[in-house]
Amino acid sequence: MSKTPRPQVIRPRVRLGDSVLIGPGKIELLRAVAEHGSISAAARALGLGYKRAWSLLDELQKAVPMAILETAAGGSKGGGAQVTDAGRALLAHYDELEQACREAAEPALKKLDRLLRR
Repeated sequence: MSKTPRPQVIRPRVRLGDSVLIGPGKIELLRAVAEHGSISAAARALGLGYKRAWSLLDELQKAVPMAILETAAGGSKGGGAQVTDAGRALLAHYDELEQACREAAEPALKKLDRLLRR
C-alpha cells in the first residue's frame, strides 16, 4: 500500500526594502479578522492575546501605505474591524506569491521527498 503524498507547504516570509516583514502569521491573523469581524475574535481564534494581535497588525499596516483595516471602538454598540480593499489585495497577492513559490519549488521538493523516503 503506497502512501498518498502530502501536499508540500510553502509559507514565504517577505521583506521588501526596509519595510516590515510580511509572513504567514500576520497574513493568517489578517485573514482571521476578515472572517471574524474583529481583532479580539481573530486573536481568540488563533490563540493570541489581543495586545499581541494588535501589535502584529500594526506592524503589517506600517508596510502598506493604505489602510488594511477599518476599526470601530467597542463598547455597548459592539465595535469590530473590517479588512479594507487594500487588506484584501494584500491577502490575494500573498496567496499568489505562495502559489508561485510552491510551483517553483515543486521539482526540488519531489527530489527531497524521494530522498527522505529511503
